[in-house]
Amino acid sequence: MQIEKSAFDIASLDDEIRVDGLCKGLLMAFYEALLAEGLDQAAATRLANGADHFIRDFVIGVKQRNIFDERPGLVRQFAGNWYIVNTLEPAVAYLADSLPGVARFYRYLADNGLVSAGFCSRVEAECCALEYYGSRIEGFWGITGDGYFDWDNECPMKEPEHA
Repeated sequence: MQIEKSAFDIASLDDEIRVDGLCKGLLMAFYEALLAEGLDQAAATRLANGADHFIRDFVIGVKQRNIFDERPGLVRQFAGNWYIVNTLEPAVAYLADSLPGVARFYRYLADNGLVSAGFCSRVEAECCALEYYGSRIEGFWGITGDGYFDWDNECPMKEPEHA
């Protein structure tokens, strides 16, 4: 698979719109690859939708990151903070259904030489941390007073200074 990774860089609103379209195409190729592997449409759709929500809404729309940027922690930020704060009824069941699509998408990228196997393994590990994300959801609902700041600091959306 030939992809110019720098085409996924975002520096402006026009770039974000363009990259969103590139991601749609890549996600469709991922979906077609799942079907070619023998998955039925429902299973392929579930995996592709999970990847789509993470990639287009979070990585592109919120973080404005190139999807091939290999800095770990994005899944953790997504599932342990952003999803919880930006969803009316956050549920670990949703994450259990959607994060396998994220892991499978990054495996697809690694299999096609677009991200490293090591990075893919880190993404897969972050996708499997459902118990942690469940505790984050419970903690969110238990916030009182100014406790949000402590909750947020445990899994912040802000990039670390050394990143």
